[in-house]
This record gives sequence, structure tokens and C-alpha cells, in this order.
Amino acid sequence: MKILGIMAGSLSLALGVAGIFVPLLPTTPFLLLSAALYMRSSPRLYDWLLRQPCLGAYIRDFRENRAIPLRAKVVSVVLVWLSIGYCILRVVDAWRWAQVALFLLAAAITRHILAFATRRSG
Repeated sequence: MKILGIMAGSLSLALGVAGIFVPLLPTTPFLLLSAALYMRSSPRLYDWLLRQPCLGAYIRDFRENRAIPLRAKVVSVVLVWLSIGYCILRVVDAWRWAQVALFLLAAAITRHILAFATRRSG
């Protein structure tokens, strides 16, 4: 079971890291899942994950404060609208139903991101 936990945690970690660069792939939930799996299967990997300068901050902030840093919120919302906006205007420009669906998706993602508390630096 420990090996399965480590494998699932590593897969979740890879998806979380990819989520940093892919706007529609959520980062924090995958990192939280990785932390939970590592905590149960490998305390060494859990400690390693929390010590990572970028990734550990996501987990600590969310675990302790249920908050997302202001910069992460702004970057996330901007990237969501840029990527989905491009798709609306260039990729599915002939399909009105797809444009509406993508717009509603972007609005829902934005609402979800903004619903979390904001951690201000300082």
C-alpha cells in the first residue's frame, strides 16, 4: 500500500506541477492530494514536498489559512481568461454553443479561484 501511495502521490505531484503552466489544470488540489498521500505512505517525501520553496508554499498556505496568495490569484485568473478567450475567439469561433460553454467555464473557474481567501504578503 505504501508503494501505491507513493506512486499516486507522485502522479498527483506531476499533475500539480503541470497545473502551474496549464491554466485549466488546478495546481493546489493536486499538491494537497500529493501531500496527503505522501503523509500516509512516506513521511520523508512529505517533508521533502513541504520544504520545496515553491510547492511547499502552496500546501502550507492552503493547509494553514485556506488562502491563495494574491499574486497567484491574479496570475491564475488572467491566464484562464487569456487561454479561454483565445479559444473562444480563434478555435471555436464558428460554434456559438461552444463559445458560450467556454465563457461559462471561465466564469466558473474565476468564481472558484476568487472564492478562496486571499493571503497578502507581508
